[in-house]
Amino acid sequence: MGLALDALYTLVAAATAPWWMRKARSDWGQRFGKIDSLPAPTARPRLLLHAVSVGEVNLTRPLIDRLAPTTDIILSVTTDTGIARARTLHADRIPVVRYPLDASWAVRRFLDAVNPDAVALAELELWPHFIEQCTRRNIPVGVVNGRLSARSFKGYRKLRLFIARHFRALAFAAVQDADYAERFQAMGVPQERIHICGTMKWDAALSAPPPPEKSHQLRTLLRIDPAKPLIVAGSTAPEEHALLHNATPPGIQLLCAPRRPEWFDQAARDLPGCIRRSAPDTGDPASERFLLDSIGELDAAYALADLIVIGRSFTNLHGSDPMQPAALAKPIIIGPEHSDFADAVRLLSQSDAIEIATAADLPSTIARLMTDPQRREQLARNARACVDANTGATERHASLLNALLNSAPRFTTRTTTQ
Repeated sequence: MGLALDALYTLVAAATAPWWMRKARSDWGQRFGKIDSLPAPTARPRLLLHAVSVGEVNLTRPLIDRLAPTTDIILSVTTDTGIARARTLHADRIPVVRYPLDASWAVRRFLDAVNPDAVALAELELWPHFIEQCTRRNIPVGVVNGRLSARSFKGYRKLRLFIARHFRALAFAAVQDADYAERFQAMGVPQERIHICGTMKWDAALSAPPPPEKSHQLRTLLRIDPAKPLIVAGSTAPEEHALLHNATPPGIQLLCAPRRPEWFDQAARDLPGCIRRSAPDTGDPASERFLLDSIGELDAAYALADLIVIGRSFTNLHGSDPMQPAALAKPIIIGPEHSDFADAVRLLSQSDAIEIATAADLPSTIARLMTDPQRREQLARNARACVDANTGATERHASLLNALLNSAPRFTTRTTTQ
């Protein structure tokens, strides 16, 4: 399979080169599996924990806190923004490396350098050569915080003939709910290896509240008026900025935080006169519009909000995470397109902790909540109670990983021969 798949990857890379060459890329050495020297294995088991991007980096933070005292952890990340976030959070205590492209030779070089006893993949991210190489090396692989949306499942089912064996190779799949459990089983994971553990995002949302000074610095830098109400729209999509601008009543401030850096400039055009985080001395000094064109500061912005609107939920991008603002005890509005966070929205809705509004309803929903502080307080109180009621998944995941690590063939052989 290796040579054929490598050839296919090469053809795909060549065909898509006009697209991916337009984006700035870095760390090509690490993308090809060339990792700088890492600490030598110790008497403790070594876990390679893989988090694709910022979201997975954030959700694994409490798991790393839980495992680090007894485990050597190496964190691998795929995206540039995820790497930056991981190095901010963890660089002083665990190595952070770039996850390689799935070329067979790059994966071999990567695993030679990292030399893990076991691997944990956050949410999913099964790449054929990576799973195959781990199987050959007797390195067990588990999925933590596993999720397989209905949309993704439909695509995976079409490829089941080719990829089911990679699902069967998993040592375990710790999934978020029963729906995901059924989909993992349908893809080939034996039922006895599937564990419903809930989502660690509730724990992650509580694990690291933003320092008050960080929020104060952001308010001062952007010249946000503390005497005026502030709406924060987080992880927004390009189609939503004009909608949010027009839906915000006069006299109320609006801060938008686009999900991706390539959306920043268009957002600035859709928020007339806005003050940008990257250039706070520009824009209208009296502006009521602000643009958070940075990575890793959304939690500090959320802490300032009187009302939060969850982005990517008024377009077909399947929503963004409402759990972090819920943990901060903030009133929340989300749009109808939130399938990637359907379970969290369902739990919040059952707790009367979130309001769901269409794009057409958004102006009236904002206006109603901004003139009803009691309703905002009720939503905020219920949101925090919902978060508190749904924590505990990190401990369940940690127990599974400890058992996997302590029985991993490479680790038990190493400790036996020492």
